[in-house]
Amino acid sequence: MMMDQSDLKLLRIFVTIVEAGGFAPAQSQLNLSLSTISSYITTLETRLGFSLCKRGRGGFSLTGEGQTVFDDAHRLFKSVGQFETKMRSLRDKLNGTLTIGLTDNTITDPNSSIEGTIARFVEQAPDVTLHLLTYPPNELLREVVTGAIQIGICSFPKTVLGLTYIDLYSEMHRFYCGQDHPLFHMPDDRIDIDEIRRYRIVGRKFWLGRDLKDFAIARPHATVSDMEAEARLILSGAFLGYLPEHYAQQFVGQGRMRAIRPDQFFTEAMFQASFDTSQQLEPITQLFLDMLIEDFNQRRPA
Repeated sequence: MMMDQSDLKLLRIFVTIVEAGGFAPAQSQLNLSLSTISSYITTLETRLGFSLCKRGRGGFSLTGEGQTVFDDAHRLFKSVGQFETKMRSLRDKLNGTLTIGLTDNTITDPNSSIEGTIARFVEQAPDVTLHLLTYPPNELLREVVTGAIQIGICSFPKTVLGLTYIDLYSEMHRFYCGQDHPLFHMPDDRIDIDEIRRYRIVGRKFWLGRDLKDFAIARPHATVSDMEAEARLILSGAFLGYLPEHYAQQFVGQGRMRAIRPDQFFTEAMFQASFDTSQQLEPITQLFLDMLIEDFNQRRPA
């Protein structure tokens, strides 16, 4: 079989499904419907000429051929990422390019500031070209795994073998409602879990159900991939949901939003720097990483 770009896309989808543990768990990562995912895998199986997996009431499992394809595809994408990194290094030699991945809407958090690190890095390595990208957490993790990003800074939804994670800081999240929601003017002492369960709750695709655990509901009434989308749903008055405290503060200050039972409904998300340690880090990557760790260690309370 001669490979082309469409085949590589199908292989990436297949790898994501296997890593997620099945079609349904992979939906949030791929942002595709079950029928579309099934159609893509059927197309890939037709192209290959054999079955890759069993799916249905019995659950998801790989065939022998499917396991071989997964192992080889995983190695292929790893090699492609490493090749691209090496080619950038050879091409840029003296100038170099460092790609850093961030997640959205962290700029209002005083704990998340990397501006000082960037300033120090640019002063010490003025010929390096910095490339900053913003992704949702699950996509950012995938970019680090494939080598498209050298350092990812995020509260990652899960850990992946082969990557190293270094704690930087924690982000406080609280549970909010908008000014037009029925709970906005209700005193906290009258609000309990049963009261909250009467209303629509937002879930984040990348949080893997953590935002629903307290309320024991099977599925969210709306899903989002970033904080701005969640804030819009909460501000509509039709939904309740978690937001980073620093991000919600602007709306709280305007009287458009309030935290519900902040004594009970809160969670902390640990932000980490993640990078691939399967091979020696490039000097410019190591330099930025060392500066980043040093800066956050200095800001961390003793």
